[in-house]
Amino acid sequence: MTSTPRRPGTPAQHDAPRVPAAPAAEADLRALFGESTAVFASVAGPAHLLEAANPAFFTAIGRTEHARTGLPIAEVVPELADQGFLTLLDRVYRTGRPSTVRDARVVLGEGGSAREAFFDFTHEPRRDAGGNVMGVRMIGVETTQVKHAQRLTAEHRALLEQIARQAPLDEVLEGMAKVIETLSPEVLVSVLLADPDGRHLRHGTAPSLPDFYNQAIDGIATGDGVGSCGTAAHRRQRVIVTDIATDPYWDDFRDLAERAGLEACWSTPILARDNRLLGTFAMYHRTPRSPSESDLALAGIFADTAALAIERHHAEQARLAAEAREKAARDDLTFLLQASNALSTDLDHAQTLQRLATLCAPTLAPLCAVDVIEGGRVRRIATAAPTAYERNLLASHIPVYDSSDDAVARVLASSLTEVARRTPTGPGPWQDLGVTGYLCAPLTDRGQTFGTLTLLSTGDHTFDGHAVTLAEELARRAATAAHNARQYTQRVTLARDLQAGLLLPDLPTLPGAELATSYHPAGEGLEISGDFYDVFPLDDGRWAFMLGDVCGRGALAAATTALVRNTARAVAPLLAGPEAVVHAVNRALTKRHNSHDTGFVTLVYGHFTPTADGLDIELVRAGHTLPVHLTADGAARLVRSEGSLLGILGSPVLSVRSLRLAPGESLVLYTDGITEARDATGEQFGEDRLVRALTSPPPGAQGVLKALSHAVQDFTDGHETDDDQATLVLTATTG
Repeated sequence: MTSTPRRPGTPAQHDAPRVPAAPAAEADLRALFGESTAVFASVAGPAHLLEAANPAFFTAIGRTEHARTGLPIAEVVPELADQGFLTLLDRVYRTGRPSTVRDARVVLGEGGSAREAFFDFTHEPRRDAGGNVMGVRMIGVETTQVKHAQRLTAEHRALLEQIARQAPLDEVLEGMAKVIETLSPEVLVSVLLADPDGRHLRHGTAPSLPDFYNQAIDGIATGDGVGSCGTAAHRRQRVIVTDIATDPYWDDFRDLAERAGLEACWSTPILARDNRLLGTFAMYHRTPRSPSESDLALAGIFADTAALAIERHHAEQARLAAEAREKAARDDLTFLLQASNALSTDLDHAQTLQRLATLCAPTLAPLCAVDVIEGGRVRRIATAAPTAYERNLLASHIPVYDSSDDAVARVLASSLTEVARRTPTGPGPWQDLGVTGYLCAPLTDRGQTFGTLTLLSTGDHTFDGHAVTLAEELARRAATAAHNARQYTQRVTLARDLQAGLLLPDLPTLPGAELATSYHPAGEGLEISGDFYDVFPLDDGRWAFMLGDVCGRGALAAATTALVRNTARAVAPLLAGPEAVVHAVNRALTKRHNSHDTGFVTLVYGHFTPTADGLDIELVRAGHTLPVHLTADGAARLVRSEGSLLGILGSPVLSVRSLRLAPGESLVLYTDGITEARDATGEQFGEDRLVRALTSPPPGAQGVLKALSHAVQDFTDGHETDDDQATLVLTATTG
């Protein structure tokens, strides 16, 4: 059944107020998908004695209460022996070559407590001063939640595709229930559908509940105390009953629940966009228990999915009823569906409304105009007509927003459709266009009218009831499509603006050096990435530069990026060199509140000093990709410098690397989105191609940057990148 607050006399902690749909959906996704976890361990010798590990390592292996070091890894995690991990450690220790494994499946724990997990592992040899391998350093990022998220996304997408195909409602609901029961094996799902009057609930689906139980609750009334579902439907709020045996909501159904073996029920109302009751979505359990955050998130997501399915079902039923009443309406409804699909193809609201005008003329009327309110004025944003002359004439007429003598103004004020078999009142090119009638429908989204759709008749054309109904429905769908397109545009703009705030707004003019940078987001750029770079002056004539990558994406990654940049800018003038600055950044990262943790950070940070014969550079590499030194003879050499990730250990191992850039020589910093870019076959660009691309590039920082960018683009051949790409090129000049 579904979830909401309780009536007087029941525990307050059962109550859960309803929150707005968009923030709730974002919170649901965060609760389900979670954040990545980074684990670290260092082992020594051929026996792989565990010397050090971060708390996340012991949490991941399920041994937080007996976290011990000084033992062979095979004794700490014995289950790894049969899974090939000790063999991998032996190979890295024996050969001294690092190893990277993606999406490695690991079974942690034994017996009933065993769990399946997935990790991205990196194994690096640890060497002593003489270069001999003394142990292995293991770094892993758990991707289990990503796997689960991918599975949930795939299942959810399949349901949405069913809904989009207008599959039968009972098939969609039963498929949804089985998906949830597969994702959460301890859950029994039930969906009840509301009668048109909202006073009774009918059986929708409950594939795992007994038939006698489904029959008994089919048709129950909505109201306080009518189980979890009846109460949730009545209040339109989530109701959580953690123990059916003692909860007063279940007084009339306790024996029935006991026969069915049900002991807990969380019920969420299924509501339409206008808050009409569509039904209830319930999650039953066979033992008393309270929901977790992910349980409530799952319920919220699939309650919304059920609402979409039910609303689409109701819309289809209404369409079929209209077809039964009048066969001629079928062609209109077919057009409406085609038009609705066409409207959803554009992600720009102006293009969406222009498509609306094009769809309407000449199918619904010879002439069409779309007007919207912008800045307190009416703007004619789209027109359609048989000829360019008529389109221009129609476009030149702008309605008066506050005029009672204008049909558009009246519809904007009343939000009601206006139809007449005569020319519109008020001035306009009606005679030149031969207008004989008009239909003006409001464009309304979420109760707010923001524009109008005006259809104009000429000659013998008239508007009948079917045309009015179709125009109003098309206007409603177009309003929603335009609103979604505007939201998409605003989200892209916001993400880009925020990302721009985390990068250099303008490249500074450097003494004795030329600077070039690039940033290319993955996908459509809807999320803020963790790639960043910065260049800023110090007080003594030196300059600081950095390029790094934060684990994760979104707002938390942006906060971590800001923390790294701001910390470095604040402490760099006060500390002696790059190593001290990077240690200060690491302290800031490790002292973060747990809620702000997005995992580790990789970084290259350095200082350069302009001299008469080039640039003197000192840099520190903290777990980041290797910089490249482009020499005057056209060679490209990787700059090797040991350094561990930031944000994991209190005192990371760091070393300072010094080099000189002679005039014309360059230093290239880049994120792993460059080397891990893939072609259509899945092969990575890699360090070797990187070095070849940077061998004898065109002169100057911009020339180097273009050479690398073109090489990556040619390699991927337009293939979508999985990770963001950032590059910083510093070139010594002669002046």
